[in-house]
Order: sequence, then C-alpha cells, then structure tokens
Amino acid sequence: MSSLIGYLAQKRDALFRLRERAARPDARPQPLSARVSAEGRSGIRRIRIRDFQLISDSPASFAGYDLGPSSPELQLGVLGSCLTHTFLIQAALLQIPLHRVEVQVDGQIDPRSGQPGFETVPRNPHALRYTVALDSPASEEELAQLHAAVQANCPILHLLRDPQPIDGALARLPAQSDAAE
Repeated sequence: MSSLIGYLAQKRDALFRLRERAARPDARPQPLSARVSAEGRSGIRRIRIRDFQLISDSPASFAGYDLGPSSPELQLGVLGSCLTHTFLIQAALLQIPLHRVEVQVDGQIDPRSGQPGFETVPRNPHALRYTVALDSPASEEELAQLHAAVQANCPILHLLRDPQPIDGALARLPAQSDAAE
C-alpha cells in the first residue's frame, strides 16, 4: 500500500486551484442532490447520488433483509468519511506528512427511543464518538494543530453539532397498480 504523501501534495495544489475559482466574481454554490426510493416488498432504500447507487436496508429483526447498512449506520459512515477527508485536506494545507489515516466512528441506538413512556431516552443515534489513528512522523504539537483544524473545518461534524433548519415538502406520486401484494 502506498503512502498518502504524494496525494497530499496533489490535494494541496487542488485546494489552491479551488480557492482561486471560489474567489472569482462568477463563483456559484455547487448544488448537491440525492434521490432515495423504497422498493417493493423488501422496503430497501436505493440511494442515488450522481452516477452512484447505495443500498440501505433494515436488519431482519426490523422487517428488512439486511442487504445494506441502516440509515443511522450510513450517517456514521458519512461522518467518518468527512473526518478522514478533512484530515487529508488540513494535513495538505498545513504540510503535515501522513502515511495513513483511519477513523472509527461509534454510536448507539436505543430500541426504546421514541416509544411511549420512553420520551426521555435520547433520539437515535446518540453517544457519537470518533477516534482517529494516524501514521505520521509529525510532532505531537503538529498533530494537535491538525486535529484542531479538523474540528474547526469538518462540514459534516459542524452539521451534526450545529444543526440548521431543513425545509420539507410533500408531493403525490401518480397512482400505480400494486396487484402483487
């Protein structure tokens, strides 16, 4: 397995190009989009993002087929992915060499959450925590600086810590025959 050192140099160059593009007067926000549909008797959720597809499902104990991670598990994966990427970005900017980055994100779901009589139980998922393991020749001081930069700049970490309002709308799909039920 190769080291991340070469990648960090490429990432640093790409970040400077991105900053230049963002500083132009015609710079616009980049739209993001995901479409999710529940399918048939399995209830699996197909998540479509650009040309990619992921499957989300419930375990058998919750009427699923366990064909993919649940939504809360995907959320932990999204946080881990963003933390990992932000470590790479900040290491590139700070010129801190990294050979390897591994992020472990853990949490829990309480089966009583949201049920009558259990209103005081924290909403799912909760008790989130992450651990980052780094292979780097950097000093402890440099790694502390890197971690502080990640804490200040990880977008998904900020989204979870400082939630924002989310607008929602309901639309009716055309009626479809469901004779297979």
